[in-house]
Amino acid sequence: MNEVNGTLRLLVVDRDTATADTIAAALGPDNIRLLTAETAEAAMTILTNEQPRIVVLDTATAGMDLLDRFVEFDPGLTVFAISQQHSVEAAVDAIRRGAHDFLRKPLAVELVRQRIEQWQAEAGERSQTLQLDHQLMRAYRFEGMVGRSPLMLEVYSRIRRVAPHFSTVLVTGETGTGKELVATALHRLSPSARGPFVVCNATAIVETLFESELFGYVKGAFTGAAQDRAGLFEFAHGGTLFMDEIGELPFAAQAKLLRVLQNQEVQRVGSPAVRKVDVRVVAATNRDLRRLVAQKQFRDDLYYRLSMVEIQLPRLTARREDLPLLERHFIESFAAKYKKPVRGITRRAQALLARYSWPGNVRELENILGYACMMADREVVDVRDFPERLRTQAGEQAVPDENMLSLDELDRRHARKVLDRVGGNRVRAAEILGISRATLYRLLPKNGVAESRT
Repeated sequence: MNEVNGTLRLLVVDRDTATADTIAAALGPDNIRLLTAETAEAAMTILTNEQPRIVVLDTATAGMDLLDRFVEFDPGLTVFAISQQHSVEAAVDAIRRGAHDFLRKPLAVELVRQRIEQWQAEAGERSQTLQLDHQLMRAYRFEGMVGRSPLMLEVYSRIRRVAPHFSTVLVTGETGTGKELVATALHRLSPSARGPFVVCNATAIVETLFESELFGYVKGAFTGAAQDRAGLFEFAHGGTLFMDEIGELPFAAQAKLLRVLQNQEVQRVGSPAVRKVDVRVVAATNRDLRRLVAQKQFRDDLYYRLSMVEIQLPRLTARREDLPLLERHFIESFAAKYKKPVRGITRRAQALLARYSWPGNVRELENILGYACMMADREVVDVRDFPERLRTQAGEQAVPDENMLSLDELDRRHARKVLDRVGGNRVRAAEILGISRATLYRLLPKNGVAESRT
């Protein structure tokens, strides 16, 4: 909340001076710095120079276009739209465009006091929530991973239990779920933490070079072998070898890998000598190895050896409760990286991220928020800062096929939307919809939505 010495900055955009007088009477001169404007241009100038946190906008004075400009300029701004001519359509339109509430003129002193006090209480709750987010993020950070969902807490628990003892671990999960982070955590928490952490990506190695890359070669072993070279297993001696995309390992190389895992011995290509190695192996894949085994594309004995301990990472859509923490984590990280004063994300931006299907999981979220922080020109990330493809796809995913719904279901969906826009206040939702509270309760039974403020 942008206050100086406890004084709230509030802008009134209205040709009628009675509106400002009512607000002053409701809040008192010691609690508010009242700014007034009669035109859109004057209002934008004051908004730019004075940065009020609340705007009371008479839609007859400046129109809905000014509301759009306010929200575009500062997504965190709270706008109360007011009008002499009250209608359900106008109220819904104003709230859809980003207004906090829609009030009928002439304003009543008690109503203004009630609405502002409610806003201040909500602002205090948001501030406490922000502090709680910081505390939660510290509490639920684990070796570079962030999450407090039961699924992720189980992953953390498994890593802690396995790390001191493992020789091989299989990490499974969709692309972008954080398999390398799990491998790094296992290494850092293992007795071999001071040893090297070596990464091998099976998709990046030409099939004919797998053996030489993994086990090394001696001079003259093949054309181009001008000198002896150690393989990845020797480089990882005393530490951990992370074998990513293990499902892509050629069938011929799988038998040799199995032998190394069993005997902890490697034999360089072209040499009869055997070298002992002490290497922990973390293998990862986004493929179904059981299916590959059934299709004779992956050795069953190697699979059983690798999967003695398996850690499965959930997709992001299975742990949506982690989204707010992940958003805060990535925004803080990129704000520091780009040296930008980005401190948060708007509610409508969070709502859009919550609707998205996340085919790329946490990595996709990280990339999108990195882009958004780069594009943001204010202190908060907003929908407009997201890539166009995200805004389009999330919007499409959120649109139901309303052509095939009953009128009752359409009424229920519209009532839910209005209720969401007014923060769950059923009294305000009923006023905007032009129905009684009893009718609203019938449309939205208690077991259909969470109990809301009245």
